[in-house]
Amino acid sequence: MVTTSYPETPADVSKQARGKPEIDWAKWRDARPAAAVCPTAAIEFHDDNQVRTASLDLAKCVFCGLCAEADPAIRMTNQCELAARQRSQLKRSARYSLNADGTHQQLLEAVALPEDPSLTALGEQSRTRIHSLFGRSLNIREVDVGSCNGCEMEIQGLNSPVYDAERFGIHFVASPRHADMLLVTGPVTRNMELALRKTYDATPDPRLVVAVGACGCSGGIFGRNYATCGAVETVIPVDVYIPGCPPNPHALLNGILLAISMR
Repeated sequence: MVTTSYPETPADVSKQARGKPEIDWAKWRDARPAAAVCPTAAIEFHDDNQVRTASLDLAKCVFCGLCAEADPAIRMTNQCELAARQRSQLKRSARYSLNADGTHQQLLEAVALPEDPSLTALGEQSRTRIHSLFGRSLNIREVDVGSCNGCEMEIQGLNSPVYDAERFGIHFVASPRHADMLLVTGPVTRNMELALRKTYDATPDPRLVVAVGACGCSGGIFGRNYATCGAVETVIPVDVYIPGCPPNPHALLNGILLAISMR
């Protein structure tokens, strides 16, 4: 048996894998160096009346690690289960009073986020949820609207003997008319905008939409420009966001089970 027992057991992720950057908000002395090197503006700050509001947006983060190299208060973790029901849940922020030179004087406030449901609970509920909602299985149509194919490589891993998504009754199908869920990757290119809308309209209710990767969650490194519409939510409604560049199969499975638990 090579199949992982995740999510009944914690994800077996290499310690060398890059996941969520973790900021020690209390010891963060200056947001400017990390913000300057971040390629997607995942770390931002705004100064007003000697008060700085600094934030980390995981929907934009590509886990490159440049911020950790620039700032000792930031470290890279291997945490990958970051899926969220709302875009706002992927953003952390804090407020600081400032010194005359622009460095942080004192932490005034750090925003606390709601706790996500446990992975064990999601695993226990998944089969029951799928059967009660969709009969005997959950059918997924993967939609590439401009991806580099990094996310597709990880999605393909879900059907391998290691992750074996079919043990949950999860299947991938060729037509949106047979699908219960759309798994959307990439920033939505202008050429794929209409195709995505038609795919969404062709998917019968009750339907779920999961935005995959930094590009799907926020537009990623491409953002919004003459060639892309940016995040999936700018074109169709999104139920769950799975950040990462690309998110690994554990992260994908976590997001899919989270989406199922919503209904």
